[in-house]
Amino acid sequence: MSSTPTDDVQAFLDRHPEIDSFDLLISDLNGVIRGKRIPRDNLTKAYSSGIALPASVFALDINGNTIEETGLGLATGDGDRLCRPIPGSLMPVPWLRGGRQGQLLMTMVEPDESPFFADPRQVLSRVLGRLTALGLTPVVALELEFYLVDRQRTEAGLIQPPRSPGSGERATQSQLYSMLELDEYADFLEEIQSAAEIQGLPLDTALKECAPGQFEVNLIHCADAVKACDSAVLLKRLIKGVALKHGFEATFMAKPYGQEAGNGTHVHISLLDAEGNNVFSEPGDDVLGSARLNQAVAGLLERMPSAMALFAPNLNSFRRLQPGLYVPMAPTWGFDNRSVALRVPSGPRAARRIEHRVAGADVNPYLLLATLLASLHDGLTRELTPPPAITGNAYDQVENSLTNSWQQALDLLEADEVLGEALGRDFIRVFVANRRAERAQAMQAVSQLEYDWYLRHV
Repeated sequence: MSSTPTDDVQAFLDRHPEIDSFDLLISDLNGVIRGKRIPRDNLTKAYSSGIALPASVFALDINGNTIEETGLGLATGDGDRLCRPIPGSLMPVPWLRGGRQGQLLMTMVEPDESPFFADPRQVLSRVLGRLTALGLTPVVALELEFYLVDRQRTEAGLIQPPRSPGSGERATQSQLYSMLELDEYADFLEEIQSAAEIQGLPLDTALKECAPGQFEVNLIHCADAVKACDSAVLLKRLIKGVALKHGFEATFMAKPYGQEAGNGTHVHISLLDAEGNNVFSEPGDDVLGSARLNQAVAGLLERMPSAMALFAPNLNSFRRLQPGLYVPMAPTWGFDNRSVALRVPSGPRAARRIEHRVAGADVNPYLLLATLLASLHDGLTRELTPPPAITGNAYDQVENSLTNSWQQALDLLEADEVLGEALGRDFIRVFVANRRAERAQAMQAVSQLEYDWYLRHV
């Protein structure tokens, strides 16, 4: 006899008598975790009846303010929707409250239990269905870059790298792939690994990235794109929580330091057919890859300019888009080439995949994957042909063309019929309205740089 959700909940509670409360979590448009905390005795009810959250949770800007232009606030009475638990996401939170905390991911539905159109997780599920209807299963892996920063700011109020737990010194050098720096932060990294194991998150590798205090963690590839994004959202929460426990702050800002490398989210994607074969490597294909690899690349390249508002969702995102720091500036592709936007890594042909290198670490993982899968679907169904693959340094060969304007990015997204159809025009309307309102707020702020440059001289 198969177990019921109620049986699974009781089994979890029996295994974890120490947990006395649970966080019910949902990811908003910005990928910010929001939700409610409930006592242990209410968990079974949350499974059987769900919980209510206002639909306007998907109208919130980065400051947690409702953007009325989305139409999800007072225009509709700011009403509630039901949120249902995501199977398999009930887990302990070992870094909080001495291990007495648990958590559960939720997703929002309409009163008739149909998906709520503005929930990014539901957007991804809808787009994924378009590929599965073709008999194709995406296999995806996400790589997340982040900075550790000292909780103490400089005298000027700026962020700075933390003091190494090993040496007590602040890093000032890049030290890409440094094993010494991994050793110095071993306790922090080991607790991330341990917490990920407890939570069932498929953590793969950790490495020192190319700026002081910058690291990267990778998730193992997964044949469930929605679950892969669940893992990414929860891993971000884990890293932030463990960092605070160790006296640091972890940030996934796209560009925390103006003169250092930004934080990116790289996504690896392959496609399996109904028999489990990788369609990006078919019998008889030549060194340039299979026909469907080329079609997928073409779709990703064609949609890339219109998707920039999703890959770079806020003001700071666009500061990352600068030449010379391994950030793609044009829709380009190539084989084993880190200067392009879409890299086909080397390795066994059966593992052939596309690495998308454009998005920042501040991206909403669900919306990133939804956009990539929609672009793949478009390339495959229209049998598009990509331009020639780049060999050598793409930055020297192709003029920068991806917009670094937040306003233009939103205009391009709003006008794109393919993404509008795939992600839902109502969703695009909400997303664009939310981002435009936040941009308007950002334009009202005057930076210190402007005072330094212009106050006395103009």
